[in-house]
Amino acid sequence: MQKRRLGRTGLEVSVLGYGAGAVGGLFTKGAAADQERAIARAVELGINYIDTAALYGNGESERNLGRVLGELKPDIVLGTKFRLKAADRANVADAVARSVDESLKRLNRDYVDLLQLHNPLVARDAGDHMDVEIALNEVVPALHKLQKAGKTRFIGFSGVGEPAAILKAVDSKAFDTVQVVYNALNPSAGGPMPKGAPGLDYGRLLDRAKAADMGTIIIRALAGGALSGTEARHPLAMQVVDPIGSAQNFAADVARAKQLEPLVKDGTVGSLVELAQRFVISHPAVSTMLVGYSTLDQLEQAAAAVAKGPLPAAALAKIA
Repeated sequence: MQKRRLGRTGLEVSVLGYGAGAVGGLFTKGAAADQERAIARAVELGINYIDTAALYGNGESERNLGRVLGELKPDIVLGTKFRLKAADRANVADAVARSVDESLKRLNRDYVDLLQLHNPLVARDAGDHMDVEIALNEVVPALHKLQKAGKTRFIGFSGVGEPAAILKAVDSKAFDTVQVVYNALNPSAGGPMPKGAPGLDYGRLLDRAKAADMGTIIIRALAGGALSGTEARHPLAMQVVDPIGSAQNFAADVARAKQLEPLVKDGTVGSLVELAQRFVISHPAVSTMLVGYSTLDQLEQAAAAVAKGPLPAAALAKIA
């Protein structure tokens, strides 16, 4: 599998990553044997970046990953995330340190390769939506302390919230990586926002991240599953998925995804899911793409899709 440079970290990560979140659900609600088989197979396929968070399954994803990684001992790059509550603003440094210690305990590790702020970034602090100034002036110094303590090698943040705040955090060059919302329904992180398209305009975030030499980790590559072209959900998957940066509801995103079906019918791609995945990896500023899995078959499909490489230029033009 192709490896790409994760920005200034210098790490070489697989273009397809393993998302152990709740949207796919295998690592929050799946069987232990299936979880072990999935990671073993992912490593066989060449996947070496695995991403989790304390929030996923209220710690279940980290606990299950800790067990599986302890059994398999694969050579992988591991990232996790922490989210601060409103009450944590009283002492951000202590809250960050406490959360990380809890994550490391669940993961049964002394450190992670990448530690990421999970709060949405905004201009005005409210609940778990964090003022970008707090992120830059309080969270970043706390993360630097954890780096010095050997608990994380690199630091990043999840690029959700208000685009202006996200771009400010990128331009600050304070973080090593950013998680980027980028998909065929909202391609604005990688190019112009299509005329009349719903959702947030992320202002060519991928180019801004590249200019800052930041690694980019793509999230919502399938728009929460809408780019499968169906509202049906696997039993392990999150049953209600709120759109991020796209239409107002999941059904509207599914309807927009179906408008791309002519590219399946003319043989350009084998499925809408393949189209979505190959669309993402077509952008040269993408380091790795996270896909969440409910089954091993979905893992095999994703690996087969990225093995076909980027979409042809003509297909990208039709999507635009």
